[in-house]
Amino acid sequence: MLTILTHDILPVFALLALGFLLGRRGVFGRQDAASANRVALMVMQPGLIFLVIATVPFDDFELRTLLTYGACEALAFGASYALARRAFGCETLEAWLLAMSVVFVNSLLYIRPIALLLYGEDGALPVTAVVAWDTAVAFAFFIISADLIARPSAGPLPALRRLAVNPTLSAILLGVAVNLAGLTLPEPILTACRFAGAATAPLVLFALGVLLSGQSLRPSAVVTTYAALKLVGFPLLVALAVWLAGASDLWQAQVSLLAAGPSGAMAFALALLHGIRTDRIAAVTIWTSALSLLSLAALA
Repeated sequence: MLTILTHDILPVFALLALGFLLGRRGVFGRQDAASANRVALMVMQPGLIFLVIATVPFDDFELRTLLTYGACEALAFGASYALARRAFGCETLEAWLLAMSVVFVNSLLYIRPIALLLYGEDGALPVTAVVAWDTAVAFAFFIISADLIARPSAGPLPALRRLAVNPTLSAILLGVAVNLAGLTLPEPILTACRFAGAATAPLVLFALGVLLSGQSLRPSAVVTTYAALKLVGFPLLVALAVWLAGASDLWQAQVSLLAAGPSGAMAFALALLHGIRTDRIAAVTIWTSALSLLSLAALA
């Protein structure tokens, strides 16, 4: 466990922690991080996602396990949203994004790099499968739904227009088309995607650390509850469900590992985008990123 923590998990977490530390010290500011994050997400990440989707072997997916994970996301999300609204009196969009922080794991840029170190590229298929699911399905759902909640009178068309020109979703659709067509990517394209993709996770994690460094760390009742739901409740639900679904040992281990990962930054980014309070969502992201270190090491 200690070797896994020091050799495979801490090196990935270190980029986020370094960004947080340098942000606190004022070496990098919010605008620096926002610019770096935009370059990574708009330019480099699409290459990584395209490569993952275009080359992943869909036929090797355990579809029942993947659908079970999606069902767990829906169940945990619904319960977490109801709790935020009824028990804590959160505004609608904040409650929506707090619930998102419970089920939307930092899978592509945090758990997948760890899984690649642990299992190798060929052995990390279950994690890659969930990354593909979350990127293609959950990502679009939360962008559209948050937009509709924030601007109900605008209808779905503005959100759909933004999605139509979103580089990440374009990369997903292109990757699916290439994969289903059985096309072999030329080596120069593979090299370019690997080169750009390799920079994505370190840059995004560092920028996220800088952005979060300006947020409060105070563990209020809401923060404590949602960090616990993310780190304990959701992983237990997923582990039990995929076991009952008859997942193979490899898929059960890796899907459970992924479910125990920290909250993704998308909830925080959407809160910033729509101008709602970010302190509690940011604190959940920070605390789950720090506290998940030991649980990830134990599960790995």
